[in-house]
Amino acid sequence: MDFTVRENSGVLIISLTGDMIGGPDATKLSEALHEQVNAGRRNIVVDLRNVQWMNSSGLGILIGGVSAVRNHGGDLRLLNLNEKPRKVLEVTQLDRIFKIYSSEAEAVESFQGK
Repeated sequence: MDFTVRENSGVLIISLTGDMIGGPDATKLSEALHEQVNAGRRNIVVDLRNVQWMNSSGLGILIGGVSAVRNHGGDLRLLNLNEKPRKVLEVTQLDRIFKIYSSEAEAVESFQGK
């Protein structure tokens, strides 16, 4: 799994590519999320457009990320979930924890007025 980080209107966008199944790349993503939170970033969107599969390790990264951001007064939101990752979130009922968007504009706008 690879990822890129960029900003859109003050919102950090992390775009993932590949399967979220743990391993060294997942550790790098988790570390990058925590570094951003420690640097004061509070509005984060994770774009899963190019993620076709996610296991419990991938869920753990998202849960750890959202917990860290919310503990610092922010939020982590999800964008562009494909069918399998969406089903994993639904089965585990984690879709109730995350705000999920289908367009980047909507995800970014959701932070306005916070």
